[in-house]
Amino acid sequence: MVVLTSRTAVVTGGSRGIGRAVVLRLARDGATVVFNYAQSRDAAYEVVRQAEKAGGHVIAVQLDLAEPSGAEELLATAERQLGGLDILVNNAATHSEVVPIAQTKEADFDRVMAVNAKSAFLTMRYAARRMRDGGRIVNISTLNTVFPAPGNAPYAASKGALEQLTLVASRELGARGITVNTVSPGATDTDLLRAANEPEELAMAIGMTSLGRLGQPEDVADVVAFLVGPDGRWLTGQNIRANGGVL
Repeated sequence: MVVLTSRTAVVTGGSRGIGRAVVLRLARDGATVVFNYAQSRDAAYEVVRQAEKAGGHVIAVQLDLAEPSGAEELLATAERQLGGLDILVNNAATHSEVVPIAQTKEADFDRVMAVNAKSAFLTMRYAARRMRDGGRIVNISTLNTVFPAPGNAPYAASKGALEQLTLVASRELGARGITVNTVSPGATDTDLLRAANEPEELAMAIGMTSLGRLGQPEDVADVVAFLVGPDGRWLTGQNIRANGGVL
C-alpha cells in the first residue's frame, strides 16, 4: 500500500541487513529514500536497482558516518536532492571485537560510539533544525540494552545512549508533531549478527525466541514502516521490542 507518497526519507546504513530492508520497504510505500553506505558500493547499487525495478526512487550516497562530518553531510546532501526531510531512520551500526571490558581497546570503544551514538545524535540534531513538521524519526537499537551479553560493552553502551536520545528528542520535538521512537530488534539474521556470534550462540538465540526462529530484516522493516506511516501518529518516545518473544 502506497502511504508515503510525497514523503522523503533518509536511512543510515542502507546497503545491507535491516537498513536495506527498511530502504526497500519505505520505497515500496511511496517515499523517496536517500541512504548512505561506507564501503559496499556493489551492495548499495543493488538496493537501488531493486527499488527502481519495483517502481521506487532510491539514491545511494557513499559516506562514512565514523567521520566527524559524515552525518550532517549526509542529511544536507539528502535535503538538497529531496527538497526537504520528512523521515529519518538511524540504522547504521558497527560492532567491536567481543571481549571483556578489561580487554576492550579504547580505539574500538570510540569507533563504536562514533558510528552508533554520535552519528545518530548529529543526524537528529540536523533533523531537529530542518525536518518538516509532522516528521518521523526512528532509531534502531538492540535487545542487548536490556539483555546484556558479556563482551558487548561498547555496543550495548552505544545503543543505550541512542535510546536516551530518543526519549529526550520525543519531548523536544513533540510540539511540532514530530514523533521519535526506537525499534529494538532481537537476534536478526544479518551479516553483523553472524560476524559477532558463533553458530552455537545463534542456535541458543533461536531457542530463546517464542517464535522459534531468527528475525528477518523485513520483520524489523515492517515495524519501522508502521511507525513512520500514518498509523504510527500517536506513538512517540516508545521502544518497540521487535524480538519474536525473547522478552
